This record gives sequence, structure tokens and C-alpha cells, in this order.
Amino acid sequence: MDLKQKQELLKLLRAELKDGFLGEEPSGENRLWAEVKREALVRAAELLLQAGGRYQVGIGYDARKSGKGFALIHSFAFDRDGLIAAIRAFAPAEDPEFDSLTPIIPGAGWSEREYQDLLGLRFKNLSNGKRLVLSDDWPEGIYPLRADIPYDLMPPSAEEVAFRLEQAPPGTTVIPFGPFHASLHEPAHFSVFVDGENIKGCEYRGFMVHRGIEKLAQTELTYNDIPFLAERICGICGSVHSVNYAQAVEAASGLKISRRAEFIRVVLLELERLHSHLLWLGVAGHLIGYDTVFMQAWRIREKIMWLAESLTGNRKTYGMVIIGGVRRDITSDQAENIKRVLGEVEKEMLQLEKAIIKDKTIQRRMRGVGYLSREEAIRWNLVGPVARARGLALDSRKDHPYAAYDELVFDVPVVEDGDVWGTMVVRIKEVYEAIRIIRQCLDKMPADRPLALELEGPIPPGKQGLSVVEAPRGEAVHYVLTGDGQQPERWRVRAPTYPNLQAVPAMLLDNKLADFPIIVGSIDPCISCTDRVLVVELRSNSKRLLKKEELESISRKMRPGK
Repeated sequence: MDLKQKQELLKLLRAELKDGFLGEEPSGENRLWAEVKREALVRAAELLLQAGGRYQVGIGYDARKSGKGFALIHSFAFDRDGLIAAIRAFAPAEDPEFDSLTPIIPGAGWSEREYQDLLGLRFKNLSNGKRLVLSDDWPEGIYPLRADIPYDLMPPSAEEVAFRLEQAPPGTTVIPFGPFHASLHEPAHFSVFVDGENIKGCEYRGFMVHRGIEKLAQTELTYNDIPFLAERICGICGSVHSVNYAQAVEAASGLKISRRAEFIRVVLLELERLHSHLLWLGVAGHLIGYDTVFMQAWRIREKIMWLAESLTGNRKTYGMVIIGGVRRDITSDQAENIKRVLGEVEKEMLQLEKAIIKDKTIQRRMRGVGYLSREEAIRWNLVGPVARARGLALDSRKDHPYAAYDELVFDVPVVEDGDVWGTMVVRIKEVYEAIRIIRQCLDKMPADRPLALELEGPIPPGKQGLSVVEAPRGEAVHYVLTGDGQQPERWRVRAPTYPNLQAVPAMLLDNKLADFPIIVGSIDPCISCTDRVLVVELRSNSKRLLKKEELESISRKMRPGK
């Protein structure tokens, strides 16, 4: 981290914003926390962009109990300098309005729409003001993330409320994909506008069921409960989110964990990268009708799953990460077994890669499909293999080292293809880099103890921590604002799918409808599950939404033995 860059940014903000700059908050050398007037927020964002910042996420929270109204934070990564800068502004409770960043940062749209839904904030010049998180039947005036709304609120239901979708452009037809569709492994709705077989536009609607984990953490859980909840955010990246959350709390509290615990965290994270990339490779083969790839990739992946179970007791949701370190060690016998299994995986992966790269059918289904230029990738703030396939050398492990990555040698695969083929090549190369990283961890792992440290007394309220972890899908961001009663005042999670999914309509444009599944699948989307079921009566062709009580009654009647 270049401290000079941090001081230059502060100097720039003070000089350009003048009385719009309200001050900075003390932080570590690789973080910058600045407070500005809400009228200066857009200008501050422009300055950070011009200085080389990459937009990450918006963070909103209810600050009314402190008398400050509502807070809005925008964070920017300065990857070449290893710095993350966050600017915060407040709006009074009676007038919670901010200027939108979407005219200069299209990728900020989802964050702003989210807080429009969940906090009741308003945004001037927001390019798309439609609901994002809340369903169309959610009552007006109830904002779930406000402090006075209980976590278990059950608003009155409204049946037969349809999505309020855009009108198809003239000359096109709407083809709906989802919420349930054979090419989608989780519920999501894409309205695809087609002219013949050519895709001319798309509208996405997700968040079918918002699980409310951030609200739950702020009301019912303590700091030490949340790592186990964080691990369940994603069915693949459990350690990604538990490590990310723990790092954010550790940063806010000033807790420094043992080096051995940091190395063990890296082993867990890279094992997840291995089984995630192998899972994606198999799914990609399946989506283009090539199930031989699916079967071989998942056969190899199974060895990683057995390995994870031998280390933690579980194939997934390992329960290994806690604030202050990890719960279990890696013994010398386990380390030797890891090396043996990795040798087998590497050998079999080389054979599978050779078969895939030379296959003309796979090339025809992937090359040139879902193309997005490097400039568009920057515009939409893409992360992970989707960005690296478009020439962007972004990787939090290198740019913002955490855990033990600063001591490890590895390459970040980057290609210029800009299409589905490029994302596949990047992921295949990353399999070998993950193996390389794990081997180094096992060879270099220090013997220092303890594996876990305890917090010395309560964490003071009002401390901020912002952590990044490079998930298999890309950069994940966790923000923590400490609160009273040993629980966070605010916990914000931004998964890598969040920015990547916003660019899918651009990836689909001018492609063939038959390529829709693999284009969407190329970002490896992680989408929440749903609790709504549409019932179609075949005889009358009538439709109705199944209520929660009816679904529960049916499920109980269909249990074994009933």
C-alpha cells in the first residue's frame, strides 16, 4: 500500500469539495473513510473515479437513533495501490434524498434501488426507479431495513399480482425465462426480447425471496453467531462469506489473528475455488448439451468434496471460521492427504482440459458468444473470471491481500477473448493456480498458536470494517458497522453476482436465443431461492398462486408414510 496515494486522495477531496468535505475517520493504512455533505456525494464519486477508483458497492443504513437520519456509503477500490476508499453522507430523516450515481456509474443502480426499497431513500436522476428487492405486492411505506420495523414482520399478502415488466420494443416478441426454467438452476425471471432468433433486449427480475439475513444479524444475532449464518449465504462459497465477515469485524475491532489461522483460511478458500470451478465446468458442459464434460468434471470434483469432509466433517458449510481465527487445525497427516489428492486432481484435470480445448463443438458453442468489450466490463464494474475473460486483471488476492495471500506466489489468469470461451479458459487455469496456492500453504504454514483469539471486552460501537475476499465468482465485499449489545449496527453483503448480473442484458444483446442458457451460466450466477408456486389447472388452463398455508399442507400430506 502506497500511503502517498491515500494522502493525495484526501488532499484532492478537500481541495475540490471545499466545505462539502466534512472530514476523515481514522483507519488502517489500506482504508480511507471520508465524510462529505450529501450535495457533494456525486462530485466526490467523480473525483475518485478520475483518480483511478473502481466502484464496488453502495451501503445504506438507518442512523436516526444518533440523530443523523439515514447514511449512504459508496466504496471504491484502488487496485494498483491496494487501497479501498469509502465516502459517507447523511440525509435528514424527514428528507432522505440523495443524488443518483447512475449517470456516471450505471453499476450503482442496484445499490440505490435496493435502499429505495429497503430504507425508503429517494434518488434524483436514478436511471431506473423500479423496485428491485421488494416484490410488486409489497405494501407501500414499509421499509424492512429501518430500525423500527421488526425482523419477523409479516405484511398482508396480495394474490394475483403480476410482475410489472417493460413493454417489448417494436418488432420484437417477449420470450420469458423463469422464474422456473430448465436452464436456470435457481429462480429468476428474464424477459428476453427477440426478433426471430436474435436477442434485442432483456429485462431481469430477481430477489424472488429476500431472506433478510442482514436484518436478522442486526436484531437477533451476536457477532459470534453470524459467521455460521454468513456461511449459508451461498451453497458454494461458504468460507468466502464467513472469512469475509470475520475479517470485517476483526478490522473494526483491531484484532490480529495468528498467522497459522490465516494460512488455514486460505486452504479453505482455495478448496472452495477448486470445487466451484469444477462444478461450473460441468454445468457449462450440460448447458451446451455436452454431458460428457459434466460427468467428468463432477467426477473429479467429488475428490475435493471428500477432502473437505475429511478436514472439517462436512462437504459444505464447514463451520471452521470464527471471529479471531479458525476452529480446527490441519494435521501433518491431513496435509499429506491433501497433497496426494491434489496430485490426482491435477493429473485428471490436465486430461480433461486437453479434451475440452481441442473440441470443435465446444468452441463453436462458446467462441464469440456473450461477447462484452473491455470498456463495457469496466462500465458495469464486472469482477472475477467474467472480468478477467475481458482483459481486466482484477483479483482481490493480489490487489488487496488478506489472510496469507501476501506470502504466496501465484498468477492471475487473464485473457482478451471477451466471451463465454474466455470465462471457461480463465476458470480452467485458475484450477491449477488454486492447487499451487494450497501446496504452498501446506509447505509454509507456521506453527504459531492459538488458532483462535477471543475479543478482549466488548467492541466499541460506531467502528467500521470493510473486507474483500476473492470468491470463485469474483470479489465479494462485507461491511460491518459495530453497534451496541455485541451485535452489528449494520452488516452489508455484496456477492460477486451482484455486479456481474447487471451486465447480463448487455452480454445477451445480438446473440441467438439458443445461446441464452450458456451466456447467463457463464457468470455462474448465485440467485436466492423462492417460496412461490404457480399452479396450472390442465383441464381449465386456469392459473393461481399457491398460498403458504396450502403449500405447507400439501407438503405435510406428501411426507413418507402419509
